[in-house]
Amino acid sequence: MDIIWVGFALVFGMGVARLHLPPLVGYLAAGLALAAFGYEAGEMLQEISHLGVIFLLFTVGLHIRLRNILRYDILGIGLTHLAVSTAIFTPISLYFGYDLQAAIIISITLGFSSTVLTAKNLERRNELGALYGRAAIGILIIQDLVAIGIIAYTGGGIPSFWGISILALPLIRPLLLKCLDILKDEELWMLFGLGLALGGASLFEFFNLSGELGALAAGMLLASDERADEIAKKMWGVKEAFLVGFFLEVGLTGFPSLEGYYFIAVLLLLLPLKSIMFYGLFMFFKFRARTGFLASVSLTAYSEFTLIAGVVASAGGFIPEETIVVLGLLTAISYAINAPITMNEEKIWKKWQGFLLTFERDVRHPEHQTVSLGSAEFLIVGMGNAGRAAYDKLKEQGKPVVGMDIDPDRIERNIDAGRRVLYGDIQDTDLWTNIEMDKIRSVMIAMGNTEVKENATRTLRTSGFEGLIYVLTMREEEAIIMQEAGASAVSIPIKEAGEKLAELSADLVDEPPAIDVKIKKSEHNGE
Repeated sequence: MDIIWVGFALVFGMGVARLHLPPLVGYLAAGLALAAFGYEAGEMLQEISHLGVIFLLFTVGLHIRLRNILRYDILGIGLTHLAVSTAIFTPISLYFGYDLQAAIIISITLGFSSTVLTAKNLERRNELGALYGRAAIGILIIQDLVAIGIIAYTGGGIPSFWGISILALPLIRPLLLKCLDILKDEELWMLFGLGLALGGASLFEFFNLSGELGALAAGMLLASDERADEIAKKMWGVKEAFLVGFFLEVGLTGFPSLEGYYFIAVLLLLLPLKSIMFYGLFMFFKFRARTGFLASVSLTAYSEFTLIAGVVASAGGFIPEETIVVLGLLTAISYAINAPITMNEEKIWKKWQGFLLTFERDVRHPEHQTVSLGSAEFLIVGMGNAGRAAYDKLKEQGKPVVGMDIDPDRIERNIDAGRRVLYGDIQDTDLWTNIEMDKIRSVMIAMGNTEVKENATRTLRTSGFEGLIYVLTMREEEAIIMQEAGASAVSIPIKEAGEKLAELSADLVDEPPAIDVKIKKSEHNGE
């Protein structure tokens, strides 16, 4: 029966996609519709949901290095926001009839942001490595650790003493990389990734820790290796399929009593305050306005860990059972609100940019330093496979070239290979106010996400760049969008390869090459 419900979610997902909304809104709506008819999530759907979250967090971990996220500013923002949120939500929970202990537990969990939704949004934009993406993931890790503490306190069990042994996990990284060297067939990399994700989750659960956190840690063991991106691509389809189950299960939590609706209404009215507090803290810790805005928007939704911790607390008698239905519906609605906002966050930023910049501090964050392009005349943005090939070709021709990327790990790998690559978010208008572009004759944009490439092209033109902009695209429809955004020319590798293949084929047909074929005479017929 659960499989039929997944098909039901597919129909709803297709429906909302036609309204230019993320499919996940349709999956949530499908769950709510089924809940209205009295259906509940079965064991199979729960397992599919669990695996979806594990695979998602594993792929997130593939792009995350611990030293890039667990810093004093990230700790300050994460812990301060959680403390202030708890102070705000506790009296509200008390007003709705919860005792003090239950009110505090509920209030702490309401301070969490959605790991799944944030990670999915960052992955969609290919910005897990961006500063705001790393900041958001760092804050979520802090919140997840607090969630583990609540689960342990309310009856989920205290983590095993031997759980401290997981600190030795980085020691097996060389072994994992050696395994990848042995697995020459890239198709096996997906199985390797799935196995590592499940293994990390199982290991953490064995020590009574969060399996989701274990999957994240397992992914981080491969972070900075150039094959991590390929593993993430191979796992993409499997992960997306299983995540349908997660969003469907959230919608299936059901509907509360009338008083529960009042509680949900109040908490939804406070959702903007969650974002405002995050933004204020980012400004206090010297982040730029745009970085703070993007991170705050990504973190503005109630969390699946609110629901997970709530279920454990309810089973232990710490909070009433009907609270789970309230938290489930609250989480589903906050997802539906956040999804279209994050889809349009660049448009919202441009509209409110002037106002938001008034809160930016004069001091600079360490990662917001002025970028010098030196004597370079060619700038390549996006130093993946295509970007590296373009860089090496220009270098071979003696052209002064420099690369730019948003992912610190990719930057480090390119620098180790002898390329000059700088950190920069090409969509950030402020970046171009700090760069002397007079010598740059051409900018080549070699990134995958269509929305990011379009925004980057428009930002370059808006900032006054009049040189050539070349954009790598995968589809003809995408090429039209880039040209309308201001691209001088586009490259469609698949189309160009096909045309070249046809040209070679036609030439060979018209003028067949002389082929020296020696035929051995048959011993039987003497021919």
